[in-house]
Amino acid sequence: MSSEKLQQIINKQQNQIAPGDEHLENIVQLVGFVVGEEEFSVPILSIQEIIKPIEWTRVPRTPDYVLGVFNLRGTVIPLIDLRLKFGLQSEKMTENSRFIVMKNDLETAGFVIDRLTEAIRLKHSEIGPAPETAMEDQSMIEGVGKQNDKILTILKVDKLLERDF
Repeated sequence: MSSEKLQQIINKQQNQIAPGDEHLENIVQLVGFVVGEEEFSVPILSIQEIIKPIEWTRVPRTPDYVLGVFNLRGTVIPLIDLRLKFGLQSEKMTENSRFIVMKNDLETAGFVIDRLTEAIRLKHSEIGPAPETAMEDQSMIEGVGKQNDKILTILKVDKLLERDF
């Protein structure tokens, strides 16, 4: 179901691109989701799959935010609760909760999100730098997107996937 939904999002975005549209390299395609009260996004190409929650197995001696591992078509994938990773109170999963499986060249992990929002297309000019922080190299924020009246936090997938357990 979720692979189909992801494909629908990609198809919808491709259909929105008109022949004379702005240079495609100036467009960033993102998928938005909510954790707690905040909306975040990640580049669509970093998403392997979005699925409804499935059974997982706890793993001892891991940080609290690592719920355990789950089996996705024969591949064992770590499962991380983004609420706990972001310092929020853990909450019971609902019918809107999803596992968003992200990947880079080295790692793959599943992240529990409260709900999906939408596919987002932003021009590079609509994305500002991450807010300055004391530990900028530790920040999970890639940048901040501006869409109409809405501010959107864009996360660093490589930082999310970084293993510290």
